[in-house]
Amino acid sequence: MSANGTAPLISLTWTDQVTGHRGHLVIDRLVRGVSSGGLRMRAGCTLEEVTGLARGMTMKEALHYDPDARYIPLGGAKGGIDCDPHAPEAYGVLTRYLRAMRPYIEQFWTTGEDLGLTQDLVDKAAAEAGLVSSIQAVYPLLDDERAARQRLADAFAVEVDGIGLDELAGGCGVAEAVLATLDRAGTPYAGTRVALQGLGTMGGATARFLARAGLRIVAVADVKGTVANPGGLDVEALLRGRDAFGAMDRTALRPGDVELPPEAWLSADAEVLVPAAVSYCVTAANQARITARWIVEAANMPVVPKAEALLAARGITVLPDVVVNSGTNAWWWWTLFGDIGADADEAFAHIRRSMRALIDRMLARAAADGSTPRAAAHALVTDRLPEIAARYGSHR
Repeated sequence: MSANGTAPLISLTWTDQVTGHRGHLVIDRLVRGVSSGGLRMRAGCTLEEVTGLARGMTMKEALHYDPDARYIPLGGAKGGIDCDPHAPEAYGVLTRYLRAMRPYIEQFWTTGEDLGLTQDLVDKAAAEAGLVSSIQAVYPLLDDERAARQRLADAFAVEVDGIGLDELAGGCGVAEAVLATLDRAGTPYAGTRVALQGLGTMGGATARFLARAGLRIVAVADVKGTVANPGGLDVEALLRGRDAFGAMDRTALRPGDVELPPEAWLSADAEVLVPAAVSYCVTAANQARITARWIVEAANMPVVPKAEALLAARGITVLPDVVVNSGTNAWWWWTLFGDIGADADEAFAHIRRSMRALIDRMLARAAADGSTPRAAAHALVTDRLPEIAARYGSHR
């Protein structure tokens, strides 16, 4: 079902004739004829998963709607490929998927990196598939396409302390969501402990921003297990030593750092948990291990609905992915449409202002309605979608 309870506009499944791997595309909603949503690749990716992600993208676009901004909110969409991104055949599958989806990408669907894929890899495969760009469908909506494309290219070339601005934008938003929540609760940054699942693009950037704000990162999990230190991990050392998939170099660990099983991050003695890697990782079964006060969803759909209900009953607040991790998508469009330039300081300031305002609106609505933050986010979307449709039109 789409964000307003109706079926998605387009839902299809593709089968690779070479390997038998399957891929999915769901366009939940079009605004001005265009939708936005990344492409993920993971073993076990399902149509149901992609449908939920596409619905979430519709919400993210609506939540960042600003009638005074140049950025025009798009509809929501998502792509997914059921294939291990580490498999030798993965790149060929990706290229053939993009070639098969070329008519949609050319006209209706703007896409980019998501779980299991990097933007460089998507760009390379898109070129081989005959596409001008993975976001070319939005070009007709731009006032000056050449200037906009150059501005985005320049932004992607910006690095901050060795990490690309495009890799930092989303984590900046997640970190600001944490900080805004702590501020509303009157909780000081210093001494607040954080445990993360994932040190890839989103998790790594989130860890950096939170550590630099004075929070203590006490546990980080990757595919090999959990690394923990109650006194705080050396985030910068871990970032320098991670591989392209976010796996940490264990030779970089310090005395006092300990290696624990993969799920140990869930039960870490911390105030904040940040699942920043995979979907459906917090379940009804394992949520009982969590003692944190807040779970901040940097990944897409990491907390299953039944687990969220059980957590709420125990007084644990889940800040939903549709708000928390929306900074990456918004940064792309703010830059492309010209609300911000190719400058890290300007980008971070804009992300922080926007995310803080959005978190404040969501938590205020939740308090007023006596609801969860997720229900409040849905209510905000329900309020905004008719306004967007009235101004720009929509297609179902």
